[in-house]
Amino acid sequence: MKKNLPILEKVLWPGSTQLAPVPVVLVGCGVHEENYNLITIAWTGILCSQPPMLSIAVRPERHSYPIIRDSGEFTVNLPPAAMAADVDYCGVVSGRDHRKFAERDLTPVAGSKVAAPVVAECPLVLECKVAQRLELGSHHLFLAEIVAVQAATTFIGPDGRFDLEQAGLLAYVHGHYYALGECLGHFGFSVRRKPGPKTRRG
Repeated sequence: MKKNLPILEKVLWPGSTQLAPVPVVLVGCGVHEENYNLITIAWTGILCSQPPMLSIAVRPERHSYPIIRDSGEFTVNLPPAAMAADVDYCGVVSGRDHRKFAERDLTPVAGSKVAAPVVAECPLVLECKVAQRLELGSHHLFLAEIVAVQAATTFIGPDGRFDLEQAGLLAYVHGHYYALGECLGHFGFSVRRKPGPKTRRG
């Protein structure tokens, strides 16, 4: 079906990190409460469904880098929009000088399958064990298996479905934070013959 969409004129730029929007998450690391730390990561993504795996990209000079490298585990905490200031703070101050959990009044809880801390205020947490580390350049990529998931009961409906879209999660676009907005469809809606479920606001 022909759409009346404009053909956009382009300019050519050098290869660069222009992919957006991306999720923004709080990565928890450390195996003892005295060295628990949080680092804000926007360069993360799912890699594989079986086994379930994801990746995070971390600069080697970051305080969290050797903690994750040496412990071989971390948590990925998905924050709601209400935590935008906390997410930003954890990305701009260093765990070398700051106790981020205490300073932002966040609650650390040990994971169920990993010792790394879970942020109790986040609606969804992925517990991860590192499978491989790739030294790419400015960032090193940790490839990790998701060994457990913690989901807030607040967003589990009577049918058992986890309505994560109701959590109002954050996204990141070139230095700015955004709350996810209106849902435009579901996977496969463009080829579905029968009407699908109504879309919702995310």
